[in-house]
Amino acid sequence: MAGEPDRVPVMYAGLKRVLSPFLRRFFAFHVSGLEHLPERGPFIVAANHANYLDGVVLATAIPRKISFLVMPRVYRATRLHPYFHDHVGSIPISLARPDPGAIRRALRVLEQGGVVGIFPEGPFSQYGKLVRGQPGVALVALRSGVPVVPAAISGTFRALAARRFFVPRRVPLAVRFGKPIRFTQPRQRATQGLRADVTGRIMEEIAALLAADGSRAPAAVSQ
Repeated sequence: MAGEPDRVPVMYAGLKRVLSPFLRRFFAFHVSGLEHLPERGPFIVAANHANYLDGVVLATAIPRKISFLVMPRVYRATRLHPYFHDHVGSIPISLARPDPGAIRRALRVLEQGGVVGIFPEGPFSQYGKLVRGQPGVALVALRSGVPVVPAAISGTFRALAARRFFVPRRVPLAVRFGKPIRFTQPRQRATQGLRADVTGRIMEEIAALLAADGSRAPAAVSQ
């Protein structure tokens, strides 16, 4: 692996400086499990997904820069969003069809020692409950061989449920990180069955973290 990328985009760094005290003061923001995050080297962080606040709190919780995989409707939500995502290092990915270009960009970040953020559920959960994960996270994990850190985000769905103009209500927000998982398959192809198994394991870990954090989540989703 190459050395960790040490260049943090100015916009990314500036937002983190502002958001960290803001979230703690107005949303009682709490982070647990930081001891599970690798201090150096590449890893993937995989979390549940309710709305745009998830990326905000996850980026605030992790000391290092995250390159998030974002779907088209998020990347192009407004005319300003592509500019914003380009300047914070996001990686747009298509969910309608295989997107090898996005996978290559994610792998390149990991090869350089960086951190990639993935929401395996893909689109936002409409009811605040964990749904079946998509295999993109498994593909990146298997091809890169880096650890996957599961994360449970709580409070974001309630913060924006039925809110106009996407202004969150003041409810406690939290992130809980679990122990890293490694999926090493020497000389083994990332078959559809293997990707499903890996995705299922990641989603089970996220579900367990949500349950431990007191959030409502279904039992582990079957693949």
